[in-house]
Amino acid sequence: MIQAQFVQRKAEEIINSIETILVGKRDVVMLSLVALLSKGHVLLEDVPGVGKTKMMKALAASIGADFKRIQFTPDLLPSDVLGASIYNQRENEFEYRQGPIMAQFVLADEINRTSPKTQSALLEAMEEGFITVDGVTRPLPEPFFVMATQNPVDFEGTYRLPEAQLDRFLLKIKMGYPTPEQEMNILKTSLTSRASVDLPSIITMDELKELQKEVQFVHASDLVKRYIVSIVNKTRNHPLIQLGVSPRGSIALLKAAQAFALLQGRDYVIPDDVQLLVPSILSHRITVNAQGSFERKDAADVLQELLHETSVPVIG
Repeated sequence: MIQAQFVQRKAEEIINSIETILVGKRDVVMLSLVALLSKGHVLLEDVPGVGKTKMMKALAASIGADFKRIQFTPDLLPSDVLGASIYNQRENEFEYRQGPIMAQFVLADEINRTSPKTQSALLEAMEEGFITVDGVTRPLPEPFFVMATQNPVDFEGTYRLPEAQLDRFLLKIKMGYPTPEQEMNILKTSLTSRASVDLPSIITMDELKELQKEVQFVHASDLVKRYIVSIVNKTRNHPLIQLGVSPRGSIALLKAAQAFALLQGRDYVIPDDVQLLVPSILSHRITVNAQGSFERKDAADVLQELLHETSVPVIG
């Protein structure tokens, strides 16, 4: 069994390594590691130019994983993502030419700019762990980690992801703008920093797979599980929420809390882990109703109110 302190040390090394080329995104990298260890995927919603692509490349390099980037456009077809069968005249048969989805780390850039049909091809692969092309089923690489991005400002010519599809993402996070001090540091290093991401591999692929297995053995007491159920149940009865969290959300919150505890060097979950992860895990799984919109409250605001209203268990 891998020691929790080993996981914490390796996580710190990965974050410190990424921070050499990406300033001030420590929390975002930690949440990405939570999703990676939970075998989940990330929806990154933010404006262009804040380092989304660089962070994904850096994370892949830190683990020695294959990386592919897919730029989603309105004319992108499912075969452009999954691959297609091409006739080989020499062999007199069809052969499969794999698409960019056949990589361990995939950046789906501006996923809301492509058609729902192409979106569904990617999201189904994320859920099932395999793809089917011309009736032949092919497994995706392991580990398989998708980070999808979308611009929350420019909605012209976009296709909104429906709630049922949003639920496929374990986490929804934002990188945000850097502070003035961080941006000064970026300007000082921009002329001398490497254009390509060339970071050392901190852990091996086999170690990552072992870490993913260890997450399920992180202890979560019944008190913690009841706390999760209580939070999720309140989303289904809250006066400002039209659509509450499904049981899939409860499972996601538990798995993420287990992964976060492991990254903190613990083999048990505490209520603080759950509280910290609620905004990222549940904000894209609820829909604020007209009254909430009238009061100018978004999902994060409502979830914070809900957390204050929920009694926190005391773990002895």
